[in-house]
This record gives sequence, C-alpha cells and structure tokens, in this order.
Amino acid sequence: MFENVMSKFDLVAFMHTYLIPWGINIAIALVIFFVGRIVISMLHKVLGKLMTRLHVKLILVEFTQQVVRALLFVMLIIAVLSQVGFDTTSLVAVLAAGSLAVGLALKDSLQNFAAGVMLIVLQPFKENDFVEVAGHMGMVEKVMLFSTLLRTTDNREITIPNGQIYATPLINYSARDTRRLDLIFGIDYSSDLRKAKQILQEILAADERVLKEPESLVVVSELANSSVNFTVRAWVNTSEYWPLRFDLIERVKLAFDDQGIEIPFPQMSLHFQQDIAEFMAAKSGSKDVVV
Repeated sequence: MFENVMSKFDLVAFMHTYLIPWGINIAIALVIFFVGRIVISMLHKVLGKLMTRLHVKLILVEFTQQVVRALLFVMLIIAVLSQVGFDTTSLVAVLAAGSLAVGLALKDSLQNFAAGVMLIVLQPFKENDFVEVAGHMGMVEKVMLFSTLLRTTDNREITIPNGQIYATPLINYSARDTRRLDLIFGIDYSSDLRKAKQILQEILAADERVLKEPESLVVVSELANSSVNFTVRAWVNTSEYWPLRFDLIERVKLAFDDQGIEIPFPQMSLHFQQDIAEFMAAKSGSKDVVV
C-alpha cells in the first residue's frame, strides 16, 4: 500500500517537474515555429511588393527576398531551440565563426556582389546601353549580381566582374537622347576656303538627321603644317550617331572632289642648295646632275 502511494507520488512529481514543463515548452515552441513561418511568409511578400513599387530590378528583389527569408528562418530556429531548452549560445558562436570564414574565403565574390547590388540600385546603365568600361566597349546584355555581360560590335560576349566596373570610370554613350558629332576636315592651302566652308554647311543643312537645335557649327579651327582644318560639330539623336558620321565623311569627300577642293596627304619636299649639287657632281665625276 505504502509503495503504491509512493509510486503515484513519484509519478505526479515527475509530471509536475519534467513532463508538464517540457510539454508546455514544446507546445510554445511549436506555436512560435508555426506563427513565425506565417510572419516570415508575410514579410517575404510585403518586401517583394515594396521593392517592386520602388522599381527595383526583379533579380535583386528575388535575391533580397531569399536572403531575408533565410536569415529570418535561422533566427526562428534559434528561438524555437531556445524555448525548448537548448543552449543556443554555442550555436550562435559557430554560425558567426562560419560566416566569418566564408566571408574571408569569398572576399572577391562578395566584393563583386556588393558592386552588383550598387549597380542595380543606382543604375548608371541598363540593358541595351552602349558603354565603355574596364577597357571594353559594347552593349549591355545583362546585369547580374556578380558580373555584367557586354556584347561587342563584332558580336562577341564579354563578362566583366562587377567589382571592376564599379571601381573604374564608366562612359555611357546611350545615357542621353542626343549626342554631338565632332569631325575634322583638312583642305589644301591652295583651295578656296570660303567654298569649302559653304560645302560643309550645305551638307549639314541637307541631312534631316542633323538637329536644328542646338545649331550646327562649321569653323576654321587650325592652320596646320600642310592643311587648313575645319571643325564640324552637329547634334544628332544618339541612335543615329554612327550612321550619320559615316555618311558625312563620305559625302564631304565626294563633294570636295566634285568642287575641286583638295584634301592634302602627308608628303615631304626635298630642296638641295647649289653647293650640295656641286659636291654631288664632283663626287660622281659629272657636271650633269639633275636636282
């Protein structure tokens, strides 16, 4: 009889000491886990909608959502384990040490990633822009988190790490709707300067791709060693820059040829003095030397 009473007392004490507190902790941990999952899912959707409204690129939205979701889920697991009774101090220390080791091992990759995030957020260029960066020129095919893909004018693909792009000067030729076209044409000193200037002005006026505003400019910019140089400046839509450039060079050459305007080319004239001619004649033993 006494032993039965003691057994019942031990069972009740065990239930009050261990079973009921453990059960309550486990129940609370399960509640924390399921409620936390719901909260994480809601935050995941809210973050996506907020970043979309801010016109953040889809690739960055998705990556940010996944990173935030993973971090929140790790925090949730730590909270659940702590509620159950596990000592999470050592777990946090291990995670911190592991993160540090991974960060040191992937230093260059993290640098490219950080630069990629900045490029996506700041958007110094976008897809289909023609840029010059890190010693390369081409059209931007795709901006990714770790690298950027360029397509050159001869249809080659160049993958540039974002860290190099962010650390070097960047020229975006497509950033503005219009560009100024600068050309230099040289004519011979014996050619008619006024006539050459008129020809250049007429060629610009006849081409509809040349914008009326800002006004085009044709001026004599230099009296060079063998030519009189004209500087021609015209404003054009960015998309028509190269076609107009090539056409103008061809038209100016043909017009100058038709109107008798000579374009000089590099040449050297040699002038012999009389004493040099006599010396050469004496050396050759003949006085009939043509100079």
